[in-house]
Amino acid sequence: MPAIDTDFPMQTPTARRPLLGLTILAVEDSLYTCETIRLICLRSGARVRRADCLRSARRHLQVYRPSVVIVDMGLPDGSGVDLIAELAEATPRISGLLGLSGDPETEAHARQAGADGFLTKPMASLAEFQQAVLAVLPEAQQPLGPRILYDDTVIPDRMAYRDDMTHAGSLLEEDSDERILDYVAQFLRGVARSAEDNVLAEAAQDLATHRTQGRNSAEAIARVRRLVQERITAQIAL
Repeated sequence: MPAIDTDFPMQTPTARRPLLGLTILAVEDSLYTCETIRLICLRSGARVRRADCLRSARRHLQVYRPSVVIVDMGLPDGSGVDLIAELAEATPRISGLLGLSGDPETEAHARQAGADGFLTKPMASLAEFQQAVLAVLPEAQQPLGPRILYDDTVIPDRMAYRDDMTHAGSLLEEDSDERILDYVAQFLRGVARSAEDNVLAEAAQDLATHRTQGRNSAEAIARVRRLVQERITAQIAL
């Protein structure tokens, strides 16, 4: 049986830090999104660990049992739906299980698989994140008394966004097969929405649409490649 994450001693949540004592596993391939989660958790009192794919998440969960798991719906080695379904049926069950995506339409799939809640990218509001996490936790893990709702937004370091662009660019430079193209399209769509990079988000959505409809996607791929390269060379000057 996986052990509770004893690297982080249990603490009691407070009005100012309502997630104090929680350990959150973020199963997310985007460094930009993970940095957002890290900063929000820092402000909220929670500790965070990261897995960038299904394989890494399963390896982590063999050793540790976090309080909450946040699972991105599109991962490099498969769908987050599969991991959500596994965790929803596991005994003992994770206290809180949340799906995450830049595509709100995937919420239904996450909940059908057993997710307790869902987070939509862009995700920068401190209060909204805290509310979403607390909503899926049992009463024993809730902070006592009134709670301060901070209407703050969290802005991650843009270097994390550049790292995501470099990752996507390296995949697009290869002789990308069908699966990789589909993955890059959904990855860039989510990352760009998180960073409010509407031009790239639109281009990634266009590529995804071409792929879904079986249309020739050469022009859409070329556009995405050009935009990604621009963001790498321009130091993410958005």
